[in-house]
Amino acid sequence: MTEPVRFEVETEPRCPVVIGAGALGEVAAIAARHSRSLVVSDATVANLHAARLAVGTAALHVVATGERAKSFAQLEKLLEAMAAARLDRASLVIALGGGSVGDVAGLAAALYMRGIAVLQCPTTLLAMADSSIGGKTAIDVAAGKNLVGAFHQPIGVLADTSTLATLPAAELASGFGEVVKCALLAGERELALVEQSAARLVAREEAALAQAVELCARLKARIVAADPRERGERKLLNLGHTFAHAIEKVAGYGTIPHGVAVGCGVALACDASAHGGHLADARLPARVRALLAALGLYGSLAELEARYARKLDHALLLDAMRLDKKSAAGELRLVLPSAPGDVRYGIATPESELLRALAAHDRAPHHASGFTATRP
Repeated sequence: MTEPVRFEVETEPRCPVVIGAGALGEVAAIAARHSRSLVVSDATVANLHAARLAVGTAALHVVATGERAKSFAQLEKLLEAMAAARLDRASLVIALGGGSVGDVAGLAAALYMRGIAVLQCPTTLLAMADSSIGGKTAIDVAAGKNLVGAFHQPIGVLADTSTLATLPAAELASGFGEVVKCALLAGERELALVEQSAARLVAREEAALAQAVELCARLKARIVAADPRERGERKLLNLGHTFAHAIEKVAGYGTIPHGVAVGCGVALACDASAHGGHLADARLPARVRALLAALGLYGSLAELEARYARKLDHALLLDAMRLDKKSAAGELRLVLPSAPGDVRYGIATPESELLRALAAHDRAPHHASGFTATRP
């Protein structure tokens, strides 16, 4: 077995990250340093992987699957379960699952007794590549996604890449949306690497998946260490997310997977950058759409509408974007790419430019010939 990758996120407290097959085997030793433990998971993941934690004394609390876990009702039930398990300030919450499990478990840990330890054990590509690192926790409300939350750094992240073998194809593809985002942020070398690895990633080659997770995790670790509370550079990690969160809200939370929406959001950000005169690499929009297709994702609103049978009305999308957390004084501010590795945040964007970018996505683009994955 290949040795796992190890590094630290230099936050306060410092957060060790372990990436590789077998990482879940380290949970028991970490749990032994705490007074009590509670494992938070959904039913599917708990059945597949909870026994691998080897924490026989830990209680288990099961939350709803997917985005439905991120509600006040689910949060309240989890907090009551923590109290019933008699967790104290020296206890540990173990988040075992995808991004939604990590979000609600992390928020509960931040709130319970004004903050106890949480260990993130992501089992989806999306959570390994993005949400498990950096301490963002949240639930959704009717007004928008992730509007209620807190920053609460985990004491560690154990990304056991062997769990990806059990991931449904649609969930794996969702994770690729974050991989594309991270590669575009990282630079030309990383973007080219993901392009070259697309077929291997879709085929679930373990080495390719581990390499993609490490690329994303190291990028996020560096940015989070420099800006843990998203006052500056960390906003770059929201590339594509202003569009994605609006897409998810208009479609109905849980209808379009988050990473699928992020992939389309990155394509929309490329077009918005072109319409606003910020794009230095004219080939980038078509290149991003081709990569999304190769990974089984969608590069236009028209494709999303056709696949998920949902009308993504431009006026409703724009209205949802107005509540974006990066807006200032009622003005939309986007994260827009200029070229691979050259992405800028806080760009004031007139609504007329956004509407033009949305309109350009009403027709499904023609992809260049090459490998195109089966789509979820």
